[in-house]
Amino acid sequence: MQGAIDTEQTAAHGHEVGHHEHPDFRVLGLITFLASEFLMFAGFFATFLIFRSAIAEWPPEETEVELLLPAINTVILVSSSLVINKGTKAIQKDDLGGMRKWFWVTVAMGAVFLAGQIYEYANLGYGLKTNLFSNCFYLMTGFHGAHVAIGLLLILGVLWRSRRQDHYGSAHHVGPEMAEIYWHFVDIVWIVLFFLVYILTLF
Repeated sequence: MQGAIDTEQTAAHGHEVGHHEHPDFRVLGLITFLASEFLMFAGFFATFLIFRSAIAEWPPEETEVELLLPAINTVILVSSSLVINKGTKAIQKDDLGGMRKWFWVTVAMGAVFLAGQIYEYANLGYGLKTNLFSNCFYLMTGFHGAHVAIGLLLILGVLWRSRRQDHYGSAHHVGPEMAEIYWHFVDIVWIVLFFLVYILTLF
């Protein structure tokens, strides 16, 4: 009888180890989705560069870009990637309070980024249909801003679910990890966008 129990426990343990050896398909699904999203952004970037090389005055005189506020926004958004990583590392150590703290800080930083983008839009002096540059500018930055908003909703969803007892912990932290992966994606896209739209445009 004892031998049968030991065999069953060994089999169960072996099944558990084997399960952890396989990749989490939820994470793979998210990465696949983000890869397709990056291809959409890549299409925007390629179009922007083609227009830039084909048009003599880029951007046109009436659509000059400002660098200070976007640069501040960039520092905030890139720094938030380090902050959310602290939250994920905290929950991997069963520090639920630490995860919540760092995730809330990330939410605040993301909200400040969006507020800065809205303020920039309100003070640019040109709109979506002013010219080809402004059209590209609003489409790319607006599409990215929508992804930031979605990322904030994902992080808030993790915070909401963390209210359940033992929902997240050292053995169960896929949700926070997926939110972090999405947030890193948002940051990487913005770095490329910032370079193309703001830095490269000024030179």
